[in-house]
Amino acid sequence: MREALLYEKLENNKVKCRMCNHNCTILNGKRGICGVRENKDGKLYSLVYGKIIAENIDPIEKKPLYHFLPGTFSLSIATIGCNFRCLHCQNSEISQAPTSKSVGGKTKTPEQIIQDALDNNCPSISYTYTEPTVFVEFALDCMKLAHENGLKNIWVSNGYMTKECLDLISPYLDATNIDLKAFSEKFYNEVCGAKLQPVLENLIDIKKRGIWLEIATLIIPDKNDSEQELREIAEFIKKELGVEVPWHVSRFFPHYKMMDVPATPIEKIYQAVEIGKRAGLKRVYAGNI
Repeated sequence: MREALLYEKLENNKVKCRMCNHNCTILNGKRGICGVRENKDGKLYSLVYGKIIAENIDPIEKKPLYHFLPGTFSLSIATIGCNFRCLHCQNSEISQAPTSKSVGGKTKTPEQIIQDALDNNCPSISYTYTEPTVFVEFALDCMKLAHENGLKNIWVSNGYMTKECLDLISPYLDATNIDLKAFSEKFYNEVCGAKLQPVLENLIDIKKRGIWLEIATLIIPDKNDSEQELREIAEFIKKELGVEVPWHVSRFFPHYKMMDVPATPIEKIYQAVEIGKRAGLKRVYAGNI
């Protein structure tokens, strides 16, 4: 275990986590929504420091990032846990894993992660598969060491971190792909167990900080695929972030708790691409087709 960053001590041994916008108030002996940050006698601890559940070498385009170190490979790591409860999660086996007291993963140090990247000629490390915000203590130590060794850092994230968290990571964060999952509070609340507004605010903040930003939206039939909603996403990107910010629109396939939802028709993906282009976006890409 490692004492967590960014939390407040409250009365009666309670703590308030300040790492993501859930701002969980956690009773003694309990965990936050992510399942991997636990209050032990009035101190908040990360239960997943150095406990790597996945480590792979991926094409950077898989993140997806199309305009950052294109054609290269990225060492991609994750721990278990997530601060969202997406009903369609593609990595639910690990993101939703912390349902018991046990926390799995192979023990690794930041030095070993950096050496793995160097040994495999990966110019970057991606914190991905689950939500890096929930294992930020380990990610941050890796990020600092990565920069010392000439490596770039990438977050694939739901964008729900607090401003304080962004302040911590932004000096070492070179690029990020943020899931803009929909453009309605209803979707975020019912499908993800979160809110839309903090994500929008963070997207604007990340762009202002000069971090390379690309956005991904999984198009789910009858959930977030209306022409109006897709147009609203495109207009938000254009107005608040800039027409040069890439937008990846990808096809949904039934998974996890959305097995009863059909796969997205390919023509709907092409329609989303056209909506983005008509809005003036310069870089709109179709995925999972």
